[in-house]
This record gives sequence, C-alpha cells and structure tokens, in this order.
Amino acid sequence: MNPRISLKTSHIYLDHELIAPIFGETQYAYVTYVREQGTILITPVTSQWFVKMYKPTQFLLKTRNLKGDKTLAVRELLIDNDLDMTDRELDYEIIEKTRLIKVAVR
Repeated sequence: MNPRISLKTSHIYLDHELIAPIFGETQYAYVTYVREQGTILITPVTSQWFVKMYKPTQFLLKTRNLKGDKTLAVRELLIDNDLDMTDRELDYEIIEKTRLIKVAVR
C-alpha cells in the first residue's frame, strides 16, 4: 500500500513512510500554494533553493501518533487561496532529488 496524504479538519496528514526520507529529523516544513499548478508544495526548512523560488510559510510538523505520522495545520493557506476544505485523500508526487512533496488540491 502506498503512503497516504490526506486533508482532515484543515490539516494535511502525512504518512510516516513519507516523513523519514523527505524530512529526516527536521521538525519544520516550508509550504506554499502554486495557483497555476493547483498544488501545495511541501519541503523541509533546510531547502534553501525553495525560499529563493517561492515565498513559503514555515509550518511545524506535528507528530500525530507513535508510528510517526505528521500533520501540517494549513487552514490559513486554504482560506487565503479559497481552496476546497473538504476532508479527503489527496494525490501527490514526490520529487526525491529536491526533497519536495507536490500535493494536488484541485
């Protein structure tokens, strides 16, 4: 079964299997919404290139359970960009080379 990313009560839930390879021990993520692509981009705060390309917001990765699943509280991002806040599974793509998660929110 593939790791899951979902939206629940204005939080993006990241499966623990995605956390270690992308974030390692980093507790904070940069997050930005790219309107043209209809995607939310998520990367560790250690990604300096990301800050140069986008104007991201820093979010705390909150641990949800003993497995290591994490959440990002993105309510403000959803409201500011008039995005669908319905709880659902989200499609995503992992770019391992740059440690980036592209989450489709259309």
